[in-house]
Amino acid sequence: MNRCVLTRVCVLVSVLCLAAHVYVEFKGYYVKRWRTLAPHKRPQNHTKTQENRGSSDSVRTCSPTDRQNRKSLRWKIKLKPWASESHSLEDEAFRFIKYITTPQVSCRNPADSLPVQESWALCLDNRFDLARSINTKHCRVYSLGLGGEDKQLEKALAKAGCEVHCFNPSIREAHLQDSHMWLHRLSIDWRDPNPAIMTQRQHSSTMKLSAVLKQYGHKQVDVLKVDMESAEWKILENLILENVLYSVGLLLLEVHLHWAGFEVSGDEPSVVRYWFSLLKELEKTDFRLYHSYRHPAKPQLFLQKNLHNASSTYILGWVNTCYLAQ
Repeated sequence: MNRCVLTRVCVLVSVLCLAAHVYVEFKGYYVKRWRTLAPHKRPQNHTKTQENRGSSDSVRTCSPTDRQNRKSLRWKIKLKPWASESHSLEDEAFRFIKYITTPQVSCRNPADSLPVQESWALCLDNRFDLARSINTKHCRVYSLGLGGEDKQLEKALAKAGCEVHCFNPSIREAHLQDSHMWLHRLSIDWRDPNPAIMTQRQHSSTMKLSAVLKQYGHKQVDVLKVDMESAEWKILENLILENVLYSVGLLLLEVHLHWAGFEVSGDEPSVVRYWFSLLKELEKTDFRLYHSYRHPAKPQLFLQKNLHNASSTYILGWVNTCYLAQ
């Protein structure tokens, strides 16, 4: 009888010891995870964070484990459900326009921050790491264009000490440097170049952005400005599929809505559904819309129609709420 009781006591003690060990291990793990988060990204109240996640001024709590799970490679964008059962252009356009004109977070830029353009507006809110990168002059900027774009923002960032790279296929020299600004004779594409075509070109070349980052040894881009005259949709799709956006802090994107865009196929409602699905993918990469600028000088056309008082051109600003600058 005594031996049976002793055995039970031993088993009970062993179970308690194991439970205590597991508790200590998990507690140490979560404490370590907590300390690795930037102070402004630590949730103060778990319930409140969950409730505010969908509000217009909430900053998402970042989870490295969840982010790693979302970085699986894909070959195709999963389209969002239709805006309505009728699959009408009017319904798709209404949902899309409402989405790109409704900011998800506000940026409270300090009074002493860089001058902010009305169109290409930066988000220098101290809640995000971009402000710290610029203040410490450890910022990198990529500007994608086709030539002739306004470079006021790039010059201001270069003057502030940022390393600015402008990609323009129209310049004659392969690389030009002016203080903190580099000009590269390069056009950013959404596919790998055709070698047969490349050998015929004398003054330009094309590369995907992932290849450029690898070639230059750049792991992060604090500001990515995209002004690609209707090539932005396929380029954005490529950045999403190849997980490039995880290494971007701020995305400034000019979108053109007067036609479908290069190599975007389908009827008009399908095109708008594709646009909407692409932009919704940004949320999965922890981006939130903070800026929407309707270009007043551009035609007020949406797929060559007058729909919902929409403009043919918008400049959108997205901030990566989980970006940690190096």
